[in-house]
Amino acid sequence: MNIAKLLDKRRSNWGELERLCEAMEVRGRTDKAGPQYKGAAGIVRFATLYRGACADLALADAYQLPPATVTYLHRLVARSHNQLYRAGKFEPTGWFDMIFRVAPREIYGDNCVRVATLVFFGLFALSMYLGYQQTLFPNFANVVVGEAGLQSMEEMYEMELDGSLDHYITMSSFYIMHNTGIGLKCFAYGILIVPCLYILSSNAVTLGTVFGYMAREDVSSRDNFFEFVTAHGPFELTAIALSAAAGLRLGMGLFATGGLSRIDSVRRSAVRAVPVISAAATLFVLAAFTEGFISPSPLAYTFKAAWSVISSSMISFYFVVLGFPGNREHRSVRRTLETILDDLGPPENSDPNLQADQNGGGSSSVRAA
Repeated sequence: MNIAKLLDKRRSNWGELERLCEAMEVRGRTDKAGPQYKGAAGIVRFATLYRGACADLALADAYQLPPATVTYLHRLVARSHNQLYRAGKFEPTGWFDMIFRVAPREIYGDNCVRVATLVFFGLFALSMYLGYQQTLFPNFANVVVGEAGLQSMEEMYEMELDGSLDHYITMSSFYIMHNTGIGLKCFAYGILIVPCLYILSSNAVTLGTVFGYMAREDVSSRDNFFEFVTAHGPFELTAIALSAAAGLRLGMGLFATGGLSRIDSVRRSAVRAVPVISAAATLFVLAAFTEGFISPSPLAYTFKAAWSVISSSMISFYFVVLGFPGNREHRSVRRTLETILDDLGPPENSDPNLQADQNGGGSSSVRAA
């Protein structure tokens, strides 16, 4: 058959592909071109027509068909290519699914999150206790923060909290940049594991020491300090731990490959780390707005304390309730306890009469032998 006639018969396929391209350009989905293109059927049909158009373009170039036909096919193939390999656009539903379904479950079952949380909050609580106990450890705060640093902290919170709306907006923007910088540093160094743990531990010890020192009875600016940090503390501290956990997950992929190549292992770990760092980024933004608008405001301390309790409850609900897996196989603690109890308990066929018969039969066999 003549190539020109063959391609002329395929014009209906070109028109169909053009309609699918228009539907995908306008709505982003093939089903807008007709009900027969809904779901996977539309995607398969689009891919088939695209491959056919590529083959037609190769034939048109090889047999030197009219330039108008070749140009049309070039544009159609390029248009289809852009739709097939386009970058995914932001979808609010996808973000919602990532934050409220994928991230809590990933955080709940990730051992790196457990390690980072234990290291950060454990050292934070220990340093806070050591910094507060002036009689038992009088020089601990001076060694960790320095005398000049402690004096600067006291002077910073001597004035009562007050500010205008412009001040709140400016400081909120500053805190977003500052908090994000801390999180990115923990996340970036996580690929090497040890530097990440060092930065995480350093932040935990420094913050805990400052909290403990400012809680002392003889510090005059104690009330102003806790009036400022109470509201945004849960969001910010949790976000720091999650940032380090996401970085540690990447580091584990680099060193614990599980039989994969290092690149493939890091890619697999990156898929698990993205939900964690997304949750951390969300908490950093919430902490920044709280730190910019609520913490420095002249609102009563009761309101700020209530906000802290509410935010802590929300975080607990997010991690535990939303993250609790429905599949029993992922409940590692319960599965471990059940395994231990099974090992300690009697075997399934523990009928005493059956065991006696077996022992007796065994003894008879031995005697008979």
